[in-house]
Amino acid sequence: MQKRLSILISGGGTGGHIFPALAIAEAIRRREPSADFLFVGARGKMEMEKVPAAGYPIKGLWISGLQRKLSFRNLLFPLKVISSLIAARSILRRFRPDIAIGVGGYASAPALWVASGRGIPILIQEQNAFPGIANRILSKRADAICVAYEGMQRYFPDDRLHLTGNPVRHSVLPSREKKDDAAAFFGLDPHRPILLVTGGSLGALTLNRVMEKDLEKLLQSGIQIIWQCGQSYAARAEKLNEIYAGKGVYITPFIHRMDLAYSLANLIVSRAGAMAIAELAAAGKACILVPSPNVTEDHQRKNALALVGKEAALMVEDADAPELLGNKILSTLHKESSLRELEKNISRDAIRDADDKIAAIALEMITKRKAEKK
Repeated sequence: MQKRLSILISGGGTGGHIFPALAIAEAIRRREPSADFLFVGARGKMEMEKVPAAGYPIKGLWISGLQRKLSFRNLLFPLKVISSLIAARSILRRFRPDIAIGVGGYASAPALWVASGRGIPILIQEQNAFPGIANRILSKRADAICVAYEGMQRYFPDDRLHLTGNPVRHSVLPSREKKDDAAAFFGLDPHRPILLVTGGSLGALTLNRVMEKDLEKLLQSGIQIIWQCGQSYAARAEKLNEIYAGKGVYITPFIHRMDLAYSLANLIVSRAGAMAIAELAAAGKACILVPSPNVTEDHQRKNALALVGKEAALMVEDADAPELLGNKILSTLHKESSLRELEKNISRDAIRDADDKIAAIALEMITKRKAEKK
């Protein structure tokens, strides 16, 4: 009896790493329904909740990234690395994967490092134009490197690069058929303008502060609001939901049905992470981007400016958001022609089959390695 394929996927920390991982898993499963999957993440991080919720098993490692400032936690880093490498060896010995796929974040490194030492094919997926430390280290051992931007030869070996785009979960894509379901789910009127605000899976303090400051003004203009605020704002969100009950506001730490939110939204305010932009393009939604200033190489601002240059998005700087964002929302959301133009232009950048491209590369790597062993 032929052994079923075993796929190990490692990485996490934020939705920007977790959701591409799930998209890749779903694409492989469509091609190989009998395949076994095992995710490896970091204990205490959101992948330990989101991955099982999507129907996949996960093992957690005692690992975290280095703090940029002096911190006692940095003293534990060497111990965590050693502990995670030992745990990863045990996981791989039991699971015996045919391939190990890394999606970035510090949680991806131990499992893929051990896998490469055991002769298991390695594929890494990099979402950003400026790669993270884990993927830069792992690229030296990777057999394939899937990227979303051109010019990545600056960071990775050219002979192993594949320009695939960023994988977007099919489950989050909107459709006209979902609009009535979405309106019922969020308790909103589908015939009135709807704003979706999301600071990513962990929330964004700037967006939360601006929304709370301008909430009354936006509601008075006739706008309805879906607002993903992040877990750290959950207590405040509960109070605001009580205050504005029945007034066209839905505030939640995390939106589990993003497909319904996208289906309903006329305009989206978002951070400008690579995965956020990939989803916005695939969904074909008008957006105002507020880049986070707290990221390496200011890559969110570069992401946003690339779209602004194509008239595919609007941008408000994080420092200017408290003063400008509310009025920018009003002037955009009440101008139908602007919304249609933004939707048309951002759709041109959409790559909706990146997950299938990466799945095909991964399965081809497995086939090649098995042939080499014969």
